[in-house]
Amino acid sequence: MKDFLQKLGKSLMMPISIIAAAGIFLGLSSVLQNPAIVGEDFVSLEIVQNIIGFIRTLASALFGNLPILFAIAVAIGMAKKEKATAAFSAVIGFIIFHITLNYILGLNGFDAETTSIDYLVSNGDSLLKATQTTSQYETVLGIFTLRMNVFGGILSGLLVAALHNRFYDIELPLAISFFGGKRFVPIITTVTVPFLGLLMYFVWPFLGIGIEGIGNVIAQAGVFGTFLFGFLERLLVPTGLHHILNQLVRFTPIGGVAVINGEQTVGALNIFNTLLAQDNPDMNLMAQATRFLAQGKIPFMVFGLPAACYAMYKTSRSGEKNKVKGLLYAAALASFTTGITEPIEFAFIFVSPVLYFFHAFMAGISFMLMDLFNVVIGNVQGGAIDLGVFGILQGLDTRWFVAVIVGIGYAFAYYFVFKTVILKQNVQTPGREEIIEGSDVVIKDKDNIGNTIVAALGGKENIKEIENCFTRLRLVLDDATVADEAALKATGAAGIVKIDDTHLQVIYGPQVEGIALKVKGAAEYE
Repeated sequence: MKDFLQKLGKSLMMPISIIAAAGIFLGLSSVLQNPAIVGEDFVSLEIVQNIIGFIRTLASALFGNLPILFAIAVAIGMAKKEKATAAFSAVIGFIIFHITLNYILGLNGFDAETTSIDYLVSNGDSLLKATQTTSQYETVLGIFTLRMNVFGGILSGLLVAALHNRFYDIELPLAISFFGGKRFVPIITTVTVPFLGLLMYFVWPFLGIGIEGIGNVIAQAGVFGTFLFGFLERLLVPTGLHHILNQLVRFTPIGGVAVINGEQTVGALNIFNTLLAQDNPDMNLMAQATRFLAQGKIPFMVFGLPAACYAMYKTSRSGEKNKVKGLLYAAALASFTTGITEPIEFAFIFVSPVLYFFHAFMAGISFMLMDLFNVVIGNVQGGAIDLGVFGILQGLDTRWFVAVIVGIGYAFAYYFVFKTVILKQNVQTPGREEIIEGSDVVIKDKDNIGNTIVAALGGKENIKEIENCFTRLRLVLDDATVADEAALKATGAAGIVKIDDTHLQVIYGPQVEGIALKVKGAAEYE
């Protein structure tokens, strides 16, 4: 189960990376179309504003089609091999899933007309009841269906991935052998997915009520709910399951429900981006959504963790300072600019429970403080880019200066706590580790890094699966205990996580994508 959840969490990162980039374009375009920021003269430049409006429309379109993006991403991420076939089948499965729901809804008299607010009010429903009924449905790719948001995509993607892994290499009798192998996957998808649609027609209303109930509990918990989210989000980092928690608040009622321009919008990130696309967004409503987004991360990502890097550098042995300087500088820069923190976090969370808990606690406090002071900075990363685009450039109404003031305090707190704990408890952070003897693998040529890593993992015959997320090389091995940690660290790894006897994760930071390709090439892994 742990392996399944980790692979799922990794799969969800593909559309999130697109969302993060699209969100930046959406934020910049909203700034450039705001006369209060750029002036009336700039806003009156018709050609320029038409181009900006087009960019804004493109970015908004990505958010409007998130469900199918998630379906494809989950199928690709969970498929073992022949991932292109899995992606193709995911599109088929997603469409059939919603066509099935559309057909069943039609048989029961539900369509876009009979569930509209005007129709329901004209038939005796109150405006509130009519709005609640209408919010249960949506149109996806032109198909009237149940409002499942990204969950519809994730569910159909998971089923397609399971079918793909079971049947992509199937051999059929000679007479029908043409339909065997990977050609069989879209066929079995077409036959099987309607049953999922039928099941979800009856089950989803109850699941929706349950998820909404959890959202209400967190909402009613106020700032404590915000603290709890921030605390758990960091506490789950070593497992990789923090991605699951993030998706729940970003795309389900746990992150909030809002009616914007007569349409129900679900999830913190969806609410934020919908409001961001408006000329005069409701800042109070936006604040309710952003309390789970980037603003809570900025104090510890932009200020706190870089200061922790400086503390680790200052406490390293004098002979090791030059060696760890580059590593810690790169890790601090990644956290500061983009909010990618794992290269820093994996330098201490496994060697010091005290620092690990301190970091998680400070993350919770950061989210809580941003909520208390009504800071309104959205998006998902939490680095200086988000602070600039969604905070500073959006004006003082976002109260971005509060994040900076709190962040400065975080820088001092992280530096002194890390320095004190490292020295008093002799924590083996970078530059303070015990010297490990016995590894004969030395990196001399970065172009050969793939072969070196494969050798350190016990050879290509020991490798079963090779995947990666934003910062980690995720491996399934026949025997993880034979992996040479010293050799892996010599390749530039910030940390190694042995989950069990077959699962290993190697932390490389933002450059992991290129490293993964080289390892796959060296291991001859498709």
